[in-house]
Amino acid sequence: MRFDEAYSGRVFIASTSDLEAAETVLYGMPMDWTVSFRPGSRFGPNRVREVSLVLEEYSPYLDRDLSDIDYYDAGDIPLPFGNPEKSIQKIGEFVGQVLERKKRPIGIGGEHLVTWPAVQEVYRHYPQLAVIHLDAHADLRPDYEGEIYSHATPLHKIVQLLGADNVYQFGIRSGTREEFQSAEREGIHFHPFEVLQPLIDVLPGLEGRPVYVTVDIDVLDPAYAPGTGTPEPGGITSSELLASIHAIARSGVHVVGADLVEVAPAYDPTDQTPVVAAKVLREMLLGFSR
Repeated sequence: MRFDEAYSGRVFIASTSDLEAAETVLYGMPMDWTVSFRPGSRFGPNRVREVSLVLEEYSPYLDRDLSDIDYYDAGDIPLPFGNPEKSIQKIGEFVGQVLERKKRPIGIGGEHLVTWPAVQEVYRHYPQLAVIHLDAHADLRPDYEGEIYSHATPLHKIVQLLGADNVYQFGIRSGTREEFQSAEREGIHFHPFEVLQPLIDVLPGLEGRPVYVTVDIDVLDPAYAPGTGTPEPGGITSSELLASIHAIARSGVHVVGADLVEVAPAYDPTDQTPVVAAKVLREMLLGFSR
């Protein structure tokens, strides 16, 4: 699909209408075909855009304004309902076009399986790629009840593609015994329960490297983000998540792609979850731009 085939409704605040001038392309991946508990994350991208209007365009954390950068919101990729394989294909094709235009893709999910085709395409362009993964769940299962295309499997696929030494996981506090054991056995940079300090510790070793950052909103404690499909108590605060994005932004890593996934608005009538997601996205847009 082409950029001009994407959904053209509500856009994230301060999006430019000039695709050619944009350094970053924001896009939605409205898919929740494989979730194991509560559906609804397919409505996340649109709601995150809608609530972005509550934000200022200026970030006092980074002393940057969205007017200082050029980014283009391409809208949502139209995905075939209930068909994960075809949806993965369409996401990959779209991200490939973004990269061919020498632009940075930043996606809004949707369930976490959507990260897999995005990373595949980014890896094709950046073979030295490393992935930073912030999440409550390990997502390291080879399949979920026999299904290899599941929101419980994307990091397993990414490890198989990049190699365990190029995958960095933070905040993990849920998974099977086998997932935790395999993370240690295979040599993944695995940091359960905590995010900020272990992330700060590893960033110098990634300096100069192309990095893809994937954030599952359920890395936050449900007190900060109840609107998600698989809430997991014991998570980090919204302040720590923002500080983690800022640590990446201020480091020497080269963020070549990113996403934020698993916002399910129906389970949060207060809009607390999409608002925090929108703020994190604002900091990603500002912090990851050159």
